[in-house]
Amino acid sequence: MAEGRELEGLQSLGKKTEYKSDYAPEVLETFVNKHQDNDYWVRFNCPEFTSLCPITGQPDFAEIRISYIPDVKMVESKSLKLYLFSFRNHGDFHEDCVNKIMKDLIRLMDPKYIEVTGLFTPRGGISIFPYANYGRPGTKYEKLAEQRFAVHE
Repeated sequence: MAEGRELEGLQSLGKKTEYKSDYAPEVLETFVNKHQDNDYWVRFNCPEFTSLCPITGQPDFAEIRISYIPDVKMVESKSLKLYLFSFRNHGDFHEDCVNKIMKDLIRLMDPKYIEVTGLFTPRGGISIFPYANYGRPGTKYEKLAEQRFAVHE
């Protein structure tokens, strides 16, 4: 199985894990979606996401949820894990983290649809749950993004 993944050009899978010390979108990798003929959801959940407050430098903790409908490319899960871990020493506001994650994944995969939610733990007695989504313009996925955004809680 490893030989097949190596042929796809994946660098991280099956190798010793090297963690980046700051935001590292370059670690993201893709592979070809073998089921491009049908729509389906892929969901990732990262319950141990951490980043730093850009003002105080204190850690922020969150659960990051990513759901997408793939087209040709899909994100490889270990590279996604390494990418999300790279925020650990990165200073950004909660909303910026969520939007940055979504935009990096759009650039990487060009999915039909994607949404990213950050469920950040309380700081100063308040929780922040930023949500961002995208549907490919001019398609039914753009309408899906509008619908899901309108009913998002």
